[in-house]
Amino acid sequence: MDTDNKILETGPREPVDRALFKGAVNDPENVKSKVRYDWEIPPAPISEEQIAEEMEADVVVIGGGIAGLAAGARCTELGMSVIVVDKHKSLVAHGAHIACLDSPVMRELGIKIDKQEFARRWMHTSGSRVNEDLLWLYINKSEEAVLWLLGLGGDEVELKLYGGYYKGTQFTEYPATHYFQKKKGSRYKTYGAFLFCEILQEVILNGGNQIIRNTKAEQLEMKDGRVTSFIAKSEDGKYIRFKGKKAVVLATGDIGGDPEMLAKYCPIGLRPKKNGYFPAGLNTGDGHKMAFWLGAAMEDPSWAVSLHLISYAMYSFFFLHVNRLGKRFMNEDTWSQAKAIRILMQPQWGDGDWAFSVFDSKWFEEVGERVHLAGGQFTQPLITEYGQPWDENNGVREAIDAYIKKGACHVADTLEELAEKMEVPVDTFVETVKRYNELVKQGVDLDYGKRSELLTSIEKPPYYALKFGPAILNVFGGVLTDIDMRVLDKNHNPIPGLYAVGNVAGGLYGVDYPLLLNGNSHSRALVWARQAAAHISGEEQGG
Repeated sequence: MDTDNKILETGPREPVDRALFKGAVNDPENVKSKVRYDWEIPPAPISEEQIAEEMEADVVVIGGGIAGLAAGARCTELGMSVIVVDKHKSLVAHGAHIACLDSPVMRELGIKIDKQEFARRWMHTSGSRVNEDLLWLYINKSEEAVLWLLGLGGDEVELKLYGGYYKGTQFTEYPATHYFQKKKGSRYKTYGAFLFCEILQEVILNGGNQIIRNTKAEQLEMKDGRVTSFIAKSEDGKYIRFKGKKAVVLATGDIGGDPEMLAKYCPIGLRPKKNGYFPAGLNTGDGHKMAFWLGAAMEDPSWAVSLHLISYAMYSFFFLHVNRLGKRFMNEDTWSQAKAIRILMQPQWGDGDWAFSVFDSKWFEEVGERVHLAGGQFTQPLITEYGQPWDENNGVREAIDAYIKKGACHVADTLEELAEKMEVPVDTFVETVKRYNELVKQGVDLDYGKRSELLTSIEKPPYYALKFGPAILNVFGGVLTDIDMRVLDKNHNPIPGLYAVGNVAGGLYGVDYPLLLNGNSHSRALVWARQAAAHISGEEQGG
């Protein structure tokens, strides 16, 4: 009997309620309630005497990127008056891709994605830190949103399927990334994501609505428990109140340009030395802060970060990667986000945040022979149409030559000379290459497990060392919303009158930006904007 009691004593115990720690040093609320950063302290209200002008519309949108312009365009289509206010002087965009899980182009090519499997992979990549209602909203509405934008462009643009997706075995990217191509004689002036924004902007302006730039929103305002307006400062320092009869929509982008917000919500975002956002430093979490001061619920950290290998060179390929100590440090057969993270984990000194891709004179042919096995961004050109063959006209040779001229790619006739140019320990580097060539000869990567098909020797001079590294692009996390994009308070109740779309809204990402589907953030912005507009329109009709 005593033995039985001892066994029971070692079994699972009833968890202790944390309320028992209330007031003690280990009370979790002690940490939650501490003000740690300057931005967390709400500013003093802007006095009525300071307001120089008032403007009013059914819907007022803070932010003129793809999400804000999409919200404005859709509300315009639904017959509402709209004012979009943005702090920048012109269009704000970056990138070229837009994703959807199905499209006429995909159906024509016989490409079909298992949506259930896609959802499982998304959840896995995001560490299960995802609101599945929002995930399935995106899955089910992404095609509709992209085709809506395409339709707004009319006969001026056409939809193309991107072919440069990573084709790994354990981790793969889906062939569902698209881009818009302008037709000959198109009236549109821009390309890529700027083209998306140009199309949306045209809908707003042609619909008789307004876009006001060089005007920065500073505070949200509530009346009788509802968000009714916001106050912004114009280019000449004048305060303007923008009143939304039906809604105020936050579309202010992410936090990647605010070091304090990164420290709180995404510390790894402080590691890269380069910022790939355009315009650099504009994404300072303005909407996050205004919602936070109002009592909105924020997504738990650590937020997902998008790190693109666009520093120094736009290519890395699948060749031998060595760090600044001249040592191999990873399986090169992986997606770009993983490469970025692994580089940031390496020993560095000074201002370094790069690695080298090492190859020999056979490189162009070796990539071409294996692009169907690997591929992916930073192996193929950014605009590579699905099915487009690897050939001498793709511009990659010219790109490498340009990197050589600007010092981002070193070339030498011996490994020793190459190591000196790379400024890595010569003996270590030569030994690293020797070991790698041994693995190539064996046909098995015993050190890091790279697929044998991607093992290529480094033996025919000249030898190359291409410098590449990560830049922070975006941070994905923000205020919590319901499925209609209404911002939630700390009790998860909607804050009347306030919506959030695009990167200011949380719930869809976690841990890592899921490059399962390149360009997903652009189409997510469209889906969220359309969803918010539909709900606002319903409210207008008493729904």
